[in-house]
Amino acid sequence: MTEHRSPDARFRTSQLEENEGPATNPTDNRTMGEIIAARFSRRGFLKGSLAVSAIAATVSPLAMIAADDARAAEGSAFKFDELEAGIDDRHHVAPGYDADVLLRWGDPLFADSPEFDPAKQSAEAQARQFGYNNDYVGYIAIDGSAEHGLLVVNHEYTNPHLMFPGLVRIVDKDGKKTPELAPLSKEQVDVEMAAHGGTIVEIRKEGGKWQVVRHGKLNRRIMATTEMQLSGPVAGHDRVKTNADPSGAKVFGTINNCAGGVTPWGTYVMSEENIHGYFSGELPEGHREAANYTRLGIPEGAYEWGAHYDRFNLAKEPNEANRFGWIVEVDVTDPNSVPRKRTAMGRFKHEGAESIVARDGRVVFYLGDDERFDYVYKFVTKGSFNAGDHAANKDLLDDGMLHVAKFAEDGTVEWMPIVFGQGPLTAENGFTGQADVLIETRRAADLLGATKMDRPEDIQPNGVNGKVYVMLTNNSKRKDDQVDAANPRAANAFGHIIEISEDGGDFAAAKGKWEVLLKCGDPSVADVGATFSTATTANGWFGMPDNCAVDSAGRLWVATDGQGPKATGRTDGLWAVDTEGAARATSKLFFRVPIGAEMCGPLFAPDDQTAFVAVQHPGDGGEDWEGFGRPSYYEDPSTRWPDFKPDMPVRPAVVAITKKGGGKIAI
Repeated sequence: MTEHRSPDARFRTSQLEENEGPATNPTDNRTMGEIIAARFSRRGFLKGSLAVSAIAATVSPLAMIAADDARAAEGSAFKFDELEAGIDDRHHVAPGYDADVLLRWGDPLFADSPEFDPAKQSAEAQARQFGYNNDYVGYIAIDGSAEHGLLVVNHEYTNPHLMFPGLVRIVDKDGKKTPELAPLSKEQVDVEMAAHGGTIVEIRKEGGKWQVVRHGKLNRRIMATTEMQLSGPVAGHDRVKTNADPSGAKVFGTINNCAGGVTPWGTYVMSEENIHGYFSGELPEGHREAANYTRLGIPEGAYEWGAHYDRFNLAKEPNEANRFGWIVEVDVTDPNSVPRKRTAMGRFKHEGAESIVARDGRVVFYLGDDERFDYVYKFVTKGSFNAGDHAANKDLLDDGMLHVAKFAEDGTVEWMPIVFGQGPLTAENGFTGQADVLIETRRAADLLGATKMDRPEDIQPNGVNGKVYVMLTNNSKRKDDQVDAANPRAANAFGHIIEISEDGGDFAAAKGKWEVLLKCGDPSVADVGATFSTATTANGWFGMPDNCAVDSAGRLWVATDGQGPKATGRTDGLWAVDTEGAARATSKLFFRVPIGAEMCGPLFAPDDQTAFVAVQHPGDGGEDWEGFGRPSYYEDPSTRWPDFKPDMPVRPAVVAITKKGGGKIAI
């Protein structure tokens, strides 16, 4: 997901260079690129992409393409006419489908919610309205229905230059028109805090179209001010105690909620990702958290919250940052429930928390740490899921084992336990107990020798084929001597996807095997080294895989973050990717977003008749698009999507995609 680096950088949060993060991993652990490089150098010559090179020496390229096209046409799991890639100020969907805006920033969520008035924003109004920059989208059925349920949506961050009128002025600097962002007032910061977090809202499909149920009794907003509890091993520890909370158990709010998940027992989990941007100030000299915070890039000070609230100022509340960077669980059946930060699942820049029930009933969560050169994790609950007793699953996430992945060049992956007292996780290395290990999950993983990855984002287990798909968005900072088997490209601008097969088909296994499913980018450019099948059209390739989904048929859908005029010549979107049979590694474009936007979600309704997608930060980075050619801000946006009204700003929104006349998508 999007990385924030400075107040000025908040004008340009959707482009590739803003997605890479500060790269705070100081270790010499092997990188995935090194491992992949070694692996492919040792594999048999006629395997994978090397086979293509060998066959091409004796078979004409045209014959190879024709044969591949024929096989892919027969074997593809996706039946739809591909959309044309491109760039403009609107969204587009494949022919034969409707893409209807369901929820926009500021839309009322309750019977008493005020209507959205962008010129008169307040925290009180925003607390009753849909939040900003929708990211993860989940669906929790009501009474088992695929057409009536709760939509749960994360609100990752805010773009004040696109949100607030009068905040930006254009000045002349060295002959160049440059935007300047004025300091935010306390009232505007309060709006930002209310626009963060998540939304729980009842929706119903009527006459083939989805509607928001404003009087839904379970509708709720989660915000940066919502009372929460720390639970699990870290709760009550000295390192999470503050002046405002000497108990070390009560936290207000959740921030930078990127991807997430819905548990098998029907709760909503939210991932706290780029928390470093919210903290400013300096730690007291010699403070014990200095190295810990440096490893997470804290403080960055992209947000101005610390100027108005002491808890975001490290000089005044040095422990507050340890209370963020967790997985948050919300019981959606009770709108008054207190969300819990499940500390047993580790603290890092969480991207996603997708889960699956293992053979023995334990529940496995796959977790990515979205930073250049950081790691892939999984958490296995100690207890087992009880499908018949909701209460029995209440605290499953407080007890279990967190693991970090080590990928080997022979194609195996080892899940190493992150447990105090095991291996290097001892007092000699500064840990006094499991709470320390979890607060400093990154350092613990460093010491275990985990494989340094190219920005792990969504990780999706597939219950149909038993595989796990890891989205690795990009890492242009990886050098030639840092490539490895699982991160095969230096200056990896376009990312790749790894497919894991756990031993014995058991998602709770300690070991497994892995393959590179796709190296992304334009396959027509030889230096890029993309590995899409030759049946993939000029519209079908993509770069920067980010979020993903597996529908009920086990088919993989991939959303992207970072494409645009400079990076790929196309906007972000949603691609259908074949993973099985002759069509494996064939990709087709299904939906694309307007200029400046990132594609988030996606989510398929249980009957596969709706795809929900989240369009985040539309209109950002207008200077990179020839069709606009200047910085985009509230008064002068590169698009006014989705309303296209002169009195309405550009608005992030959730879109519901359905087939014209009904039926399952891509069937």
